[in-house]
Amino acid sequence: MTAHIGPFCRSPLTDLSGGIMTHQYGNKCNAFEMRAVECLEAYGAAKGQEKCQDYLDDVKECMFQFKQVARVQAMRVERHRQWLTGERKSEDHYAPSARIDGF
Repeated sequence: MTAHIGPFCRSPLTDLSGGIMTHQYGNKCNAFEMRAVECLEAYGAAKGQEKCQDYLDDVKECMFQFKQVARVQAMRVERHRQWLTGERKSEDHYAPSARIDGF
């Protein structure tokens, strides 16, 4: 998101394939990306990097899920610590799995 890469020469093929590098096709991150792009468009690329940092961070979190992965890892470590200290029994070491039809 820091630099825009445009095609060397434009053709109908470049217009059709332009959306491949975005998250606009049914992805859960499309609203975050649109807010970030609109903010960058309003402030420009250079000034937008500092003004739109919150929106850019939201897009990165949605794409890579750093906080979600860290949260799951912390829960796993805490569960293992409780098992090692005897606060949790071996059969309760891991949470029960979800039912197959539970979605």
